[in-house]
Amino acid sequence: MTSEYLYIFLSIIIVTLISFLPFVLSYILNYQDPNIEKISAYECGFQPFDDSRQRFNIEFYLIGILFVIFDLEIVFLFPSCVSLNFIGMFGLVIICIFIVFLALDLLMNY
Repeated sequence: MTSEYLYIFLSIIIVTLISFLPFVLSYILNYQDPNIEKISAYECGFQPFDDSRQRFNIEFYLIGILFVIFDLEIVFLFPSCVSLNFIGMFGLVIICIFIVFLALDLLMNY
């Protein structure tokens, strides 16, 4: 019984070593040359700010929301497209209505 657990334990150790090996090797083998461009924080195309209540452009929120919307679109459309012969014409109409709603949302955000 302990030999079964030994194989599992050895597998976990080997997988952990293999997963951390690229990180360690990239740190050791990479030429480290920090300069002001590499160590500066870059976020959303503008300089980082000190105050968290500072106003910035609403387009960053809209792009994020649109990404989530179209990401969810793929999640919902892929299974329905795969099973299109099972869901029939009613399913196709529902998919088209869903796409129209997403297109309207896209037009209203821009």
